[in-house]
Amino acid sequence: MDWNIVEGKWKELKGHAREKWGKLTDDELEEIGGKKDVLVAKLQQKYGYAADEANKQADEWATHQDAKQ
Repeated sequence: MDWNIVEGKWKELKGHAREKWGKLTDDELEEIGGKKDVLVAKLQQKYGYAADEANKQADEWATHQDAKQ
């Protein structure tokens, strides 16, 4: 799923994000708002991922959202 679509459907998709990344709080999920750069930064902060790994995790998650829709 394209990140523009993720951002537009964030209210629907944030539950899936919560399932994947349980360390993210509700407030952080609201702050992310479907923006990839903010999600990547939060993944680096909460999970200690390097930037490349955080980007990969975010993109893989977004790709799998197509199958769930």
